[in-house]
Amino acid sequence: MKPLVSTLGVALLALLVLAGTVPASAAEETLDLNRASAKELTRLPGVGEAIAQRIVDFRDEHGPFRRVEDLMKVKGIGEKSFEKIRPYVRVGKAK
Repeated sequence: MKPLVSTLGVALLALLVLAGTVPASAAEETLDLNRASAKELTRLPGVGEAIAQRIVDFRDEHGPFRRVEDLMKVKGIGEKSFEKIRPYVRVGKAK
């Protein structure tokens, strides 16, 4: 028999994903800021098409992200936005 806490946790996460509160990709894995497309980036909380394109453009203009915190150098991403996005992103090797 599974512990009740574990079962409830999985059920809650599934409900959040279905409700759109947590992006499906975030529930499965993190996005690599140096490889993600603009379309993939729109699945991050608070990131629409315009911000996603700014992230890609920033990466194209300045080279690969070295740290996740470099995301705050992108116009439109401040501390509050970054804190929402941070759990769902990582920095891997550049393409």
